[in-house]
Amino acid sequence: MQRLIVNRTHLFWQRRRAFRRHAFTVPACVVLLAGLLGMAIAENPGVSGRGYVVNTPGPVMTPSIQALTTVGPNTVYAGSFGLGIFRSDDRGQSWSLSNTGLTDPFVLSLAASADGTVYAGTFRGGVFRTRSGGKSWETINAGLKRLEIKALLINHGTIYAGTGDGLYRLAEGGAEWNVVTKGLDDVLVHSIAVASDHTLYVGTSGKGLLRHTPASTEWQRVTHGLVDHEGLRENFIRALAMDKNQTIYAGTFDGGVFQSGDGGVHWRPISRALPNDSIRSIVLNERGLYVATGRGVFKSVNQGGQWTALNKGLTELSVQVLISAQEGVLYAGTSAGAFRSDDDGTNWIGISDGLAGVSEPPIKLR
Repeated sequence: MQRLIVNRTHLFWQRRRAFRRHAFTVPACVVLLAGLLGMAIAENPGVSGRGYVVNTPGPVMTPSIQALTTVGPNTVYAGSFGLGIFRSDDRGQSWSLSNTGLTDPFVLSLAASADGTVYAGTFRGGVFRTRSGGKSWETINAGLKRLEIKALLINHGTIYAGTGDGLYRLAEGGAEWNVVTKGLDDVLVHSIAVASDHTLYVGTSGKGLLRHTPASTEWQRVTHGLVDHEGLRENFIRALAMDKNQTIYAGTFDGGVFQSGDGGVHWRPISRALPNDSIRSIVLNERGLYVATGRGVFKSVNQGGQWTALNKGLTELSVQVLISAQEGVLYAGTSAGAFRSDDDGTNWIGISDGLAGVSEPPIKLR
């Protein structure tokens, strides 16, 4: 009799009002009905989705790029879901695999420190670190309760990890993680932001958006105005960003973008004009507010009053991650490869040459 080896996962039933109020943790037999393990909701490549796009064994394929980070003006790391990590030293013109020591090829998050150290968060293997430019990776999982790492953020010498069991932190160069505070047990943290006063914000699956001030002893949920068009609380926050004025932006799984100018106390929706409400990333610079969605990249220069599509040359519109590099440069990871723009998203070029391989499935049968 075959035995299924599985990790914990979540199913989200946001589009059905009867289920919008809660998150669910489900057994493996139910997960299989949704497609493949590791997907929030399984969807086909090229179609708007809110989960991971899983590459199944078969022909050589261009992978789903779930995470991106840069080191200096030319070096780019791309984390794929099934093929591990790729490195480019020419802004994506060519790529090489960087998987020595990386025991989990399902990469969900990447972050780079000022000294070039790169951290990778994976689906089932925890956090990996390279200090050798990707030549080799080492695990740094001491202190972590769960090894699903959906978000990584480096801020003033501290690495924060959004895990399947709340938010953890690690001093750069350290060896053991510590949970930030109680209150997020078994809660998947999708996104992290840190204010100038060291207040922490996390976007989660099931508990919405929470904050933790330096003086507090536990997480506080913030909800005022953070509701959908039916008046229901937004329980699923996928992306967070903060501008230089400490205005916070929150991207939801299917409810668009919200903005708060008072530390998260009050929120207002700013994306009613967006054609797609599945927000995967938020990028801010001096020239506007950018969001990655299931239907491409959009920009607003008036706080969400109007949105302009920035999809010229973006042949795969299911964007999984969007980051900014040096001035004017954006990188997008999609369900089928990566793209770069050198003019703030006005034009995109494909940079997937070398991003290919045969991936393993996220579940194994014996």
